Amino acid sequence: MKPSPQTNLIHGDYTPPAGFAAFPVPIHHASTVLFESVAAMRSGDWKDKSGYTYGLHGTPTTFTLEAKLAALEDGRFCLLAPSGLAAIAMVNFAFLKSGDDVLLPENVYAPNRELGRWLSSDFGISARYYDPMIGAGIGALIQPNTRLIWTEAPGSVSMEVPDLPAICQAAREQGVLVALDNTWSAGLALRGFAHGVDIIMQALTKYQSGGSDVLMGAVITREQSLNERLAMAHMRLGMGVGADDAYLVLRGLSSMKLRFAAHDAAARRIALWLKARPEVARVLHPALPDCPGHETWKRDFHGAGGLFSVIFDARYSEQQTDAFVDSLALFGIGYSWGGAHSLAMPYRIGTMRRGWEGAGTLVRFNIGLEEPDDLIADIEQALAVLAP
Repeated sequence: MKPSPQTNLIHGDYTPPAGFAAFPVPIHHASTVLFESVAAMRSGDWKDKSGYTYGLHGTPTTFTLEAKLAALEDGRFCLLAPSGLAAIAMVNFAFLKSGDDVLLPENVYAPNRELGRWLSSDFGISARYYDPMIGAGIGALIQPNTRLIWTEAPGSVSMEVPDLPAICQAAREQGVLVALDNTWSAGLALRGFAHGVDIIMQALTKYQSGGSDVLMGAVITREQSLNERLAMAHMRLGMGVGADDAYLVLRGLSSMKLRFAAHDAAARRIALWLKARPEVARVLHPALPDCPGHETWKRDFHGAGGLFSVIFDARYSEQQTDAFVDSLALFGIGYSWGGAHSLAMPYRIGTMRRGWEGAGTLVRFNIGLEEPDDLIADIEQALAVLAP
């Protein structure tokens, strides 16, 4: 029986010729994955990435991205999530249960702090906070039920650089896992596993995509047992990413190192310029000697990217520094970083970090890929609103 035109639209028998090759990774759109036979379906295992079972568990596009990210961090396994925050949640639900304890730095990414509050209020998991500069002293905070320690290097607002090797050594001595949010360095400037970290999280929303148009996260590990627990959480939480978004990140990876270096060079130049301004009390840039943890940064890092913060002199009110941010022309007001467009965002640092009350208003800058001289001129004209 000859099929109707409508059926042919769905079951067309055309097969394109073999031999096509191009640089981009093909985009495989799939929710349903087809099996060659019932036997192949029954023998398939979604945890085994040697095959395919369902779009949620991966396609050649997502598997390729995962492999590249694992290689970037010198890891073995990678799982993708719809955002950086989703990746953090996946780690928490993979390794924590009712009655457990998790330690987070006081300067932790605010949504991770909110996750900690939620774990405490609704799941019976205690979330406690430690001074990010505690180093080996964290060993004294570890309880018998402590299962996980989160780290950020550096803190994405206060820019404090923790002593990761010391924290990891203390944790290892007591059998506690350490997870690193390595988004600031994009996996380029800090080798987390080499310093003793067990789990690395990246928000691919930042430098990896580079276009300020993708939400995605990744969790990378070396140990198969850890990956298996993460994979179960990944499945149970129903996490998946779209093929088009995966392609955009894949496309961005090729130029990431060059873009990161350009962000880094421009940010250092602008940070040094700001350091000489009388309106600024402190410049919090890990590459500058007076940033908390600078010596650790020099020892452990190989770059800095485009994100840093400044604290304005305490004589300026919040209203004045808000007016400064509003007066910037080339800087957008928005969260995130790693894109071509520069950003500025004010924070109430005294409410985020104990001991920093009354320090003055903090403004975080993401230095994009604009001409640095133009950005300096823009900041200079905006500083004029602070004049008495």
